[in-house]
Amino acid sequence: MGMKKEFWNPWHGCHKCSPGCLHCYVYYLDGLREVDASVVRKSKSNFRLPLKRDRKGNFKIEPGSEVATCFTSDFFLPEADAWRSEAWEVIRQRPDVTFLICTKRIERFLDCIPKDWGMGYENVILAVTCENQVKCEERLPILLSIPAKCKYVFVAPILEYVDLKPFFHIGGIDRVSVGGESYQDARLCDFAWVSKIYEDCKNCGVAFDFHQTGSNFLFQGKRYRISHFQEYSQAKKAMQYLKEMSKN
Repeated sequence: MGMKKEFWNPWHGCHKCSPGCLHCYVYYLDGLREVDASVVRKSKSNFRLPLKRDRKGNFKIEPGSEVATCFTSDFFLPEADAWRSEAWEVIRQRPDVTFLICTKRIERFLDCIPKDWGMGYENVILAVTCENQVKCEERLPILLSIPAKCKYVFVAPILEYVDLKPFFHIGGIDRVSVGGESYQDARLCDFAWVSKIYEDCKNCGVAFDFHQTGSNFLFQGKRYRISHFQEYSQAKKAMQYLKEMSKN
């Protein structure tokens, strides 16, 4: 069995700052609830979720879990500056789980880390999104220049083929994860782009996964409209196809 996946959103809401934000899933889902996603709010009930215990005294988030952190916001938003030190303290108190922090604001990182960060917390994966080549060239040099124990790149929502090879040669990228855009206005996810990034990763010895197809998926010249809840299972099938094809 793989590592258990959990989600922790100590605050919610964000501001669009990048081409990948155009059809943001948070804005879409909040819109269905008539909530303004641009207003950043500290969570009242789940701010300290990783420290909550059940009736038996066990942590609700089990040891060994991977916790996707702030995926309905951005951990490095300026509006969260007043809350972040407390969030870091929560992270510090759970060395038995891994916190995945993905940001579009990596340029704020060094202004937002705790004093004891050093070369990075052992239980924190730091990631950036690079939905196109422009954002790749903008964000990856910053990611690779800062201290962190583990670094991921999310090419999501993928908007074009992104050439990561120059950064692979520098070293420091531990995993690349690719995903398409979700819901009714989703832009195209072309499997040819995914396949090429997969080959780049394989040739450079970088771990790769395709986590979701998106709702608008082009596979071998045929376009598919995929429901959000099937994006993950279809991506697994596509990933298996990639692995089989790479053997030939």
